[in-house]
Amino acid sequence: MADQFQLRLVDSHMLAPTVRHLVFERVDGLPLSFQPGQFLQVHFHYDDGTATKRSYSVGTVGDGASPVQQVEIAVSYVEGGAATKVLGELGHGGVIDASGPYGRFCLQEADTHPRYLLLATGTGVTPYRAMLPQIEKLLAKGGREVVLLYGARNETELLYGEEFEAFAQTHPGFLFHGCLSRDARAVPRSTDRSGHVQHVLAELGPQAERDIAYLCGNPNMVDAAFAALQEFGLPVKQIRREKYISSR
Repeated sequence: MADQFQLRLVDSHMLAPTVRHLVFERVDGLPLSFQPGQFLQVHFHYDDGTATKRSYSVGTVGDGASPVQQVEIAVSYVEGGAATKVLGELGHGGVIDASGPYGRFCLQEADTHPRYLLLATGTGVTPYRAMLPQIEKLLAKGGREVVLLYGARNETELLYGEEFEAFAQTHPGFLFHGCLSRDARAVPRSTDRSGHVQHVLAELGPQAERDIAYLCGNPNMVDAAFAALQEFGLPVKQIRREKYISSR
């Protein structure tokens, strides 16, 4: 059941020139129960008083199962955006109204396919960060592989990139590919790829008997990757999707 509550900002920093990482705690002091992959809705009003809301995936890295004391989200700044005004200008100690959790973009215990293909662009990578403890347990069972293709225009926009790369170095079954569509890194890495996520996907040779796919981020990427995966023979039930739409 989704709950309604208030969140107080306790910490923040810029992940990229236009993306802010925010850390909240519930004003009532209670922890947040959620499944990695779920999202919250932030409620606020336009300048004319009209009520509105925006959705943000929970990016907190807990143990993958227990409630968390801190609620972490990543917010992209949209020029002239109402949510940007609220969350971009929110100072430490500031309070917002929220509800949740919502969504079913989660790892499923019933899945038995040996490889997970995780695709993301922009802040669409946030739910995968929260899934890392679950991925660790999944890999520990053996016979599984997880590949994260993360698309960005340049290295400054690879949100949490260093965290995913560090995880890959300590977990051999986890592969992380930064897919840079505009500018290569100043010091390229062997795991980097050039081009958009949906184009790099072909390198992995998706197969219906092998893969479960998760797509999160820009709607154009999600739609293109979904079509590509279907061409490779993956049925719809093996492709989970979450679209991130920038709203004013």
